[in-house]
Amino acid sequence: MKKLLLSSLVALAAIAPTAQAHHVWLEQDGNTVKLQFGEFGLNQRETTPGLLDKFVALRATLLKASGETELKLEKTAKGYVVGGARLAAGDAIVAEDNAYPGWETTKDGTTRQHIWIPAARLATSFAAQQPKLALDIVPTGTAGEFKVFYKGQPLPKAKVAITVPSGWSKEAMADASGAVKFDLPWKGTYVLETAHTDKTGGKRAGVQYASASHTSSLTVVQPKGIAALAAGPALAPGAEH
Repeated sequence: MKKLLLSSLVALAAIAPTAQAHHVWLEQDGNTVKLQFGEFGLNQRETTPGLLDKFVALRATLLKASGETELKLEKTAKGYVVGGARLAAGDAIVAEDNAYPGWETTKDGTTRQHIWIPAARLATSFAAQQPKLALDIVPTGTAGEFKVFYKGQPLPKAKVAITVPSGWSKEAMADASGAVKFDLPWKGTYVLETAHTDKTGGKRAGVQYASASHTSSLTVVQPKGIAALAAGPALAPGAEH
């Protein structure tokens, strides 16, 4: 079994609902782009009815050099279909849910609220891109090199994992400028994932929260390389590992 990609997600899972050990990612099949929820490396995609129904306010945006366009999301049995996206090299799609249900913890008689913000980016090339999401991973313009940002600023020492459909994964730590680099030996899709918890607190919909945990992914496609490894057997929706 594949271990959890990030140690920070282990800590999150200890206090948050099980689903929040998952992540969201965007994947493209021909002209169709879908947002999936589950575990990419375990070939697990949540469904409806089920954990896919927990999303409240998913939004997707097409990013082009000429500007931004909000995209429609249609929930299907397996994932959300992103409509209206005509992608060209250098474009990106980002998606985020800022209203996913939170949870609470109680310690020493004090109850605190916590929120989780899942986000994803799909990049059509390795061309350099600017951050848009609160927690974002973007290509730098060099194949295999990426940069992590939080609230528009580089995030030093961020833990980043890269995974392929077979379940193979590797983890690295970003440098002081938020940059991280991976070899991309296989042709095909790679999903990068990172997480960050902000304990400064704040308010969402008028409710005070103590911490905001962010999980963000980046999907890129390596157009050349050795043949991709076969995907492993699918893990059933809702199943733990």
